[in-house]
Amino acid sequence: MPLTPTETRALLTSLGLTPRRALGQNFLVDGNIVRKSLEFGAVRAGDAVVEIGPGLGTLTGALLEAGARVWAVEKDRALHAHLASSLLPRFSGQLHLLEGDALDQPLAGLPRDQTADFKIIANLPYAISTPWMDAVLSGPLPARMVLMLQREAAERYMAPPGTKAFGAISIFLQAAFEVGAGHRVPAACFSPRPDVDSHLLHLIRQAAPFRFDPAVKALIRACFQQRRKQIGALVRGRLSAGALAEWLAALAGAGLGPQSRPEQIPVALWRRLRV
Repeated sequence: MPLTPTETRALLTSLGLTPRRALGQNFLVDGNIVRKSLEFGAVRAGDAVVEIGPGLGTLTGALLEAGARVWAVEKDRALHAHLASSLLPRFSGQLHLLEGDALDQPLAGLPRDQTADFKIIANLPYAISTPWMDAVLSGPLPARMVLMLQREAAERYMAPPGTKAFGAISIFLQAAFEVGAGHRVPAACFSPRPDVDSHLLHLIRQAAPFRFDPAVKALIRACFQQRRKQIGALVRGRLSAGALAEWLAALAGAGLGPQSRPEQIPVALWRRLRV
């Protein structure tokens, strides 16, 4: 069971730790959310699971007790030491704990031979959520991801075309994953309590996930950096004449034209862009 807010504060005090906002150190104190995370992740004994920022080990312990093999990366040295002393002795060979930055180790050191159907279940710090996700989408794709995110980040990932939240990361993610049933997580489920609510995002890898060429990704990002401009002006000069004509014809077939804005173009049409 997760620690209560009082127990969480007491443990942090005993470790000489003051939660740092910059590291997203808001610790989960709601057992229902832990159970929901494992349910969305369809966690089974023997599963290879990556966890980012295990913190005090609330989710980590539940994953290990369910029989998962966990690869976790923790940036805070004191929390890493706490996990090494509290969980490693109990789950030797099952827990693989790395001290480091998740942006440098987005899969927490998961070996290549374990990436066939691995899962990611994590409470992501807001500051790293988008660059971390971009790194994950550039490597071996997990079968499932269950991510605790600030609501704003989750809305960007799930956003449909035609909305202000729809952007480059929405396109890259939705080209490879389906969004499953999620769950709102009130701020009261954490200690210390954050300023905003969170969302438990549930992502399932598509049968044929699509990856964008790096040059296309760079162009899409550039388009959304000037999202109020018309798409024709944004891509003209960046595509060959043939590629431009082909893509504009695809847009026209969907009832869109060169005057459309980037946010109006659905993922399926972005997938047809060639540089």
